[in-house]
Amino acid sequence: MRVREGASGTIYAIADVEALHPTPLPAAVRDMADAGIRWIQVRAKRLSGGELFRQLDACCRTLEGSGVDLWVDDRADLAALLPVGGVHVGQTDLPPAVVRLVVGRRAVGPGVRIGLSTHGEEQLLAAAADPDVDVIAVGPVFPTRSKERPDPVVGVGFVRWARERTGKPLVAIGGIDTGNVREVLDAGADAAVVLGGICKGDVKANALRLLAAAEQAGCGST
Repeated sequence: MRVREGASGTIYAIADVEALHPTPLPAAVRDMADAGIRWIQVRAKRLSGGELFRQLDACCRTLEGSGVDLWVDDRADLAALLPVGGVHVGQTDLPPAVVRLVVGRRAVGPGVRIGLSTHGEEQLLAAAADPDVDVIAVGPVFPTRSKERPDPVVGVGFVRWARERTGKPLVAIGGIDTGNVREVLDAGADAAVVLGGICKGDVKANALRLLAAAEQAGCGST
């Protein structure tokens, strides 16, 4: 899997419905894409299944032909129904092997990639060895307010440690903004996952600032 395509490939934006309110989700993902973000995950912890399906379908239509890699958080069932590029799960969600079975039945689009969150050495090594995991997320790298009960902070040093132990695409998450994105990319992360730093306020302006910070970090190589 090719992750970096210039600075645009170093920012993995999470379009969180609650954090974006009152901005509509499809409008927000369009703004992210227009700014140059090429990897977006839709997250909606409190929407009903039906409403999330409708909004995710609208996002897919909005981004059709844009080249954006659209992922969905947790919902393997919706990933099986819509032309998304991937589904991301956590340690307490469906195991990657089960997600693979669910999305393997879909009739639209190419195959779905699976991302898994990890929060320590044991989880990272397990994900690195799991053939059903395509992308590994590590974090939280810095303190974060985007989760009600965040895992303990792992720090930039853990990103560096993880990079030395897996050749899989590695993304760093947790408290990342324009001021520290360089640290995680320089530590070896293929992309920096950003939620609050992109969803709060002017989405397009936030995205442009993050991409500029990534470009200044000298991360335009593949």
